[in-house]
Amino acid sequence: MSATDTLREDHKQIKRLDQVIIKCYTELYAGKDIPLDDIDKITLVIEEFLDSIHYSREEDSYFPCVASYDHLKQEIRGLLIEHEFSRRIALQIKRYLKLWKEGQDSREAVARYLKTYSVYLMDHMSKEENFFDKAESEIISKEEEFEMYEQFKSVMTISKKMEDMIKEIEDLENKSWCKN
Repeated sequence: MSATDTLREDHKQIKRLDQVIIKCYTELYAGKDIPLDDIDKITLVIEEFLDSIHYSREEDSYFPCVASYDHLKQEIRGLLIEHEFSRRIALQIKRYLKLWKEGQDSREAVARYLKTYSVYLMDHMSKEENFFDKAESEIISKEEEFEMYEQFKSVMTISKKMEDMIKEIEDLENKSWCKN
């Protein structure tokens, strides 16, 4: 396995999360009740998996390695801007969810930001996949791929957190509102 393969594996899990997000906002727009704790779990996975693990792997290792060759810098800049956009959408989901928990009807705002996040996610991952293809074929050596992969693996807390996040996604997928 390589660093690029690891990031692509992350994308498979992210696509599973996206299906949960789509089901959630669709049900909310249809007026169905989704336990607020489940929406909390969605925001937790966004925060812990996408931001703390996946984006961290890219921002701390992968992008700097590619940029060191003086290639794809514009693409990296664009992806970093999108990561920040992702964080801002996630903050809005949490903000409106908190208001909802406090008794304010924020169903529409939560659904809207979940939908926005889903649209962003699919577009962003498509761009990243193209970026990975270019980086893998034109820039990163097999040795660098291996070194980054070893670096990804070496952080045991991330490995454990990753397992926990995959379990959270699975738990959400098995909720009755998500299965229907």
